[in-house]
Amino acid sequence: QVQPMESGGGSVQAGGSLRLSCAASGYVYRSTCWGWFRQAPGKAREGVASTHSQSGNTYYADSVKERFTISQDNAKNTLYLQMNTLTPEDTAMYYCAATTPWAGGYCDVRIQAHRYWGQGTQVTVSS
Repeated sequence: QVQPMESGGGSVQAGGSLRLSCAASGYVYRSTCWGWFRQAPGKAREGVASTHSQSGNTYYADSVKERFTISQDNAKNTLYLQMNTLTPEDTAMYYCAATTPWAGGYCDVRIQAHRYWGQGTQVTVSS
């Protein structure tokens, strides 16, 4: 059983930055597909960024390209999301998810059927 746990959310003004972390407990296989997702009130959950632990390939939603960066520390089983130039439209609950082991091809940001999910961390951006 793997349990992701997010941290690093908070309130920030537009144009600011935040760094989210996701520490996973339990056994994480070398091949793992990780993803960051967000859900704003009244909106569907959307994939923000994803990465595969072995290849290091990353994928981003168009809305966050050039602003957000996903990274990982495999030794610590920790995933990160650096968020820059935040806007009020980025306000949402952010979730970390993982599927491990991963043998499903591209670890695409649009994949939502992850096996393990965190509880979420709130990000609020004020104008």
